[in-house]
Amino acid sequence: MATQLTADDARQSLTAHVAAKGAEVRAKYGPTIGWAELQRLLKDRAFVRYPCEITFDSAHLRPGEFAYAAAKGESPEDGFTLHVHPVYMLDLPSVPALVLYHLVSVNYGDFAAADDAEAFGAAALGLSRDDYYAMLCALADRLGGGSEGPLDAVPDDPIGDCACGCSGA
Repeated sequence: MATQLTADDARQSLTAHVAAKGAEVRAKYGPTIGWAELQRLLKDRAFVRYPCEITFDSAHLRPGEFAYAAAKGESPEDGFTLHVHPVYMLDLPSVPALVLYHLVSVNYGDFAAADDAEAFGAAALGLSRDDYYAMLCALADRLGGGSEGPLDAVPDDPIGDCACGCSGA
């Protein structure tokens, strides 16, 4: 008799898959992923399925949001623009942590969740998920996260429930 897989099984499988992909990124581009390594990674279709470019602008960001992956067209093959808040332009070593988080939504679309983004980014940087989340929160705090916590809530964020998109682990 065939085993019936659930949506939770699929979610767990994706989280395990992206963590493994993150470890592969670290093996190929690490152990330290800086600006130069990030540029090479964005061109590597084994890890980034669609063309991506980084721009430092806040026009497409919500208040308190540090980055956002915006589709360039109707089809993912048209590519994505990774809008990163300009405050990080003066801190290029921090940009990979921000971008890695959003690459999961580029690669897996709406099915990707905050847990997946955290698993991928943490594995790629060789961190625990808690340490990666703390790093994202510290980076987001540079934008003035507000009085309700380190990150402002962003409604309808497809990959999370806070300004950075992380799950609040």
